[in-house]
Amino acid sequence: MNRADRLFHLHGLLRAARHPVHFDTLRERLEVSTATLKRDIRYLRDHMEAPILYDRRYNGYRYDPRAPEFELPGIWFNETELHALLAMEQLLDAVQPGLLGRSLAPLKAKVRKLLGEGGQRAEMVASKVSLQPMALRRTHDAVFGQVSGATFNASALSITYHGRERDTPGDRIIHPYRLVHYRDNWYVIAYCERAQDLRTFALDRIRQAQPANRAFRACDEGTLVHHIGASFGIFTGAARHWAVLRFTAERARWVADESWHPDQIGRWEDGAFELQVPYSDPRELVMDILKYGPEVEVIAPEALRQMVGERLYTAAQRYCAGTAS
Repeated sequence: MNRADRLFHLHGLLRAARHPVHFDTLRERLEVSTATLKRDIRYLRDHMEAPILYDRRYNGYRYDPRAPEFELPGIWFNETELHALLAMEQLLDAVQPGLLGRSLAPLKAKVRKLLGEGGQRAEMVASKVSLQPMALRRTHDAVFGQVSGATFNASALSITYHGRERDTPGDRIIHPYRLVHYRDNWYVIAYCERAQDLRTFALDRIRQAQPANRAFRACDEGTLVHHIGASFGIFTGAARHWAVLRFTAERARWVADESWHPDQIGRWEDGAFELQVPYSDPRELVMDILKYGPEVEVIAPEALRQMVGERLYTAAQRYCAGTAS
């Protein structure tokens, strides 16, 4: 146990004690020598200003019950929590590079200092954690700041949005309710005044965002949760269909352990695995089905089966032609 962990543990023992804890009990619980325990008690009392009292009769220590409740000053974590914090800092950089960099710098410096006191190197965490985003689309920090601020502060936004499907920019007034990080990219669920309904906007397609002079339109939490979670993938809204997919026995060893949707239904049949998933818009679902190639078959609905079949037929025709297009 390093010093940071020892001090954290010693603080917990003294805080929980109703009576003085014998010196030998503390030494055994912390697994340290007599000299080390004395140094730790002195450091906790003199440098951390902990209200530690010594009782000669019991040869033990406790916190002064008359003193205000004592907590370790500032940010204080054990070694495991410090490592987790540094790993989360890396995750934050991977999720949105540069996000809150300046704001988090003092926290990161303090975490590194506390790790150093425990004899650990903060750089070790960076060498042990590897994050590899897939198909990450860059969101401008200024846009992310405006959208996240409006979401947290319940305020309307005026945005210029360039959607990929129509491939033309347009101005909108939105009332943002929820930020969603999905498949390594950011989205915002918001009420759109133009559509007069809830819509999902990809943050990387927002060209500009600024406060709008509008009273914020609130949304019932139950309605929002249902809108976000009712269907498969990023396409929100009430589910209109159920996809029934049958995976081969080989591929089932992976798919049977995956969660495609909270309401999915899965069952084994003759060595194959049948997965049922609710969906509203088939576009994302089709892409996920196609990546399994011949190892999955769409059983229902018929429209989805035809859509996937046509895509596979077109792909096969290109390969069968024998020339690259």
